[in-house]
Amino acid sequence: MLLVSLVLVLVVGLLGVVHWYVWRRLVRDVTVPGGPARRLGTVALIVLPLLSLGALTAGRAGVPFPLQQALAWPGFLWLALLLYVVLALVVGEAVRPLLLRALDRRAAASSPSTAGTAAPAPVSAAPVRATAGAPAPSEAKEAPEASGASEALASPGTDGADGPDGIPASPGVAGPSRRLFVSRVVGGAAAAAALGTVGHGTYGVLRGPRVKRVTVPLAKLARGAHGYRIAVVSDIHLGPILGRAHTRRIVDAINATQPDIVAVVGDMVDGSVEDLGRAAEPLAELRARDGSFFVTGNHEYFSGADEWVDHVRELGMRPLRNERVEIAGFDLAGVNDIAGENYGDGPDFAAALGDRDRARAAVLLAHQPVVIHDAVKHGVDLQLSGHTHGGQLWPGNFLAELANPTVAGLERYGDTQLYVSRGAGAWGPPVRVGAPSDITVVELASKQA
Repeated sequence: MLLVSLVLVLVVGLLGVVHWYVWRRLVRDVTVPGGPARRLGTVALIVLPLLSLGALTAGRAGVPFPLQQALAWPGFLWLALLLYVVLALVVGEAVRPLLLRALDRRAAASSPSTAGTAAPAPVSAAPVRATAGAPAPSEAKEAPEASGASEALASPGTDGADGPDGIPASPGVAGPSRRLFVSRVVGGAAAAAALGTVGHGTYGVLRGPRVKRVTVPLAKLARGAHGYRIAVVSDIHLGPILGRAHTRRIVDAINATQPDIVAVVGDMVDGSVEDLGRAAEPLAELRARDGSFFVTGNHEYFSGADEWVDHVRELGMRPLRNERVEIAGFDLAGVNDIAGENYGDGPDFAAALGDRDRARAAVLLAHQPVVIHDAVKHGVDLQLSGHTHGGQLWPGNFLAELANPTVAGLERYGDTQLYVSRGAGAWGPPVRVGAPSDITVVELASKQA
C-alpha cells in the first residue's frame, strides 16, 4: 500500500511539473502579463488536467455513464495532446537558440554601419565669447548626449532597448522582441504538430481497424486443416468513447473475411454490461463456419467478468475458461487472463491443455503475451494474444517492450509461435500513433500438405 501511495505521489508530481512546463512555454512565454490570453491559457491548464483525472477515475468510482462520456472526450484527448506537445516543445528547446542566433545575425547585418559616417567638425581652439541667450561651452557639449538619450527612451524598439517583460527588443523594429517572437514560433509549431498528430491518430481509431493476413505454418497441423482461417480480434475496448458504431465496423470487417472461426482475445469492454450491453450487441452478428470464441482480458475483470462472460454467451460466442475444444485438425484452447488471479479466476494451463493428445496441433487463446512460457511448457504450437496495443502511442512501444516478450506480430519461442495483435480499439485516448489498429486473419498452413 505504501508503494502504491509513493508511485501515485510521484505520478502526480510528474504531471504537475509537465503542466507547469507547458504553461511556461505555451502561455507565459507567448502572452502579455495580465492579458486575456494569459488568463485563458492559465485556466485551461488547470481545468484540462482535472478533466483527465475525472476521465481516468470516473468508471471505477461508479459515476453515471453519461457523465463518464462527457469527461472522456476532453479528458483523454488532453492526455494525448499533452504527450505530443511536450515532445514537440522538447525538440523546440534545441531549435530556440538557433533561431535567436539567426535573428541576431540578421539584425546585425541590417544595422547602419558607422564606418562611412562623416567625422565630426573640429572644435575651434579660439575662445568663444558668451552672449546673452547662447549656451555656455559646457552646455553645448552636453546637448547631443541628452538628445540621444531622449531618442532612446522614446524608441523602445531600437537595438539594446527593452521590450515587453524586460526582454531585449528587435533591432530597429518596434513591436515584439526577438525572444518573444521565437517563443511564439516554437510554441505555435509545437501546438500545431501535436494537434496534427493527435487528429490523425484519432481518425485512425474512429475509422476502424484494417485487416491484416498472416500465414503460420504448423508442423503438427492435419492436412485437412491446411488453409484454416482464424479471425483474431483483441482489445476492442468498448467504453464511454467507443460504442456501438465501433462494434459495427469491427463486425463488418470480420464478416467480410469469411473466417472459419472468430477469436476474441480479451479486453472487449471498459465498463459494465448495464452501460455497454447495447454497444456490444452487433457481436451477435459475427459469422464464422465453426463459431466465435472468447477469452477474458484484464479489463473484463475491472468491469465484472462473470456478467460479461454470461452476456458473451447470449451474443452467441463461446467463452473458453481454462478449457479447449477439438476443431477438425487441431485443438483450440483458451485460458483466463492473469488478472483473474486477484479474483480467484486466473489461468489454469493444466485444465486447458494437460490431458490432450500432443500429437495434435494446439492453438491457444490467451490475452497477455507474457504467458508464452507456460504455453511452451504445455506444448502449444501457436498462441494468439493482444493486450499490448502495439504501444498505441509512440514512443509507448518502447515501454511495452519492457513488459511484454512480443509487442506486435509473429515470433517464435522454441517450438511455439506467438502472434500478438495490436488490437481493434484504444484504451484511454481514442488515439493511435505508430501502432495502427488491426484485425488479423491467421491462416494455418500444414507442413503435411
